[in-house]
Amino acid sequence: MQESILPIIQLSITPVILISGLGALCISLTNRMGRIVDRTRNLAGLIQKANVEDRKHLEEQLLIMFRRAKIMRFSMTMITSSMFVSGLLVMLLFLSAVSRLDLTVVLLGFFATSICCLLAGLAAFLRDLYLSLHAVQVEVIHAVGKAKVES
Repeated sequence: MQESILPIIQLSITPVILISGLGALCISLTNRMGRIVDRTRNLAGLIQKANVEDRKHLEEQLLIMFRRAKIMRFSMTMITSSMFVSGLLVMLLFLSAVSRLDLTVVLLGFFATSICCLLAGLAAFLRDLYLSLHAVQVEVIHAVGKAKVES
């Protein structure tokens, strides 16, 4: 019995390693989302006290933060979905081995789905990085003027 379980456990290592890596990525995304939420709350508070010119700039920043929060939500959803599907993959590997069913196509489908979710989450993360740079650019232009930024 022990000899038949060992290959199953070895086969399950790949999805488990994927889950570990995704967990670390999820922590990073959660921290990033927390910073976006904190900045959004800060901007919302500043808008209440701002004059007309500053209010327009703060509103633009607030809208960028909201777009970033939605992108990060999507990224975190995709990464978490990848973790979930990877967990199901481990369960299916055990089920396949214990019941001696040939679930090769199903297993490949789950693995492909997990990787597709991971890639979608990473693409959204990259989009947030570019949007955050845009937010910084808007902030710098507001502070020093457009002519100085473009030169």
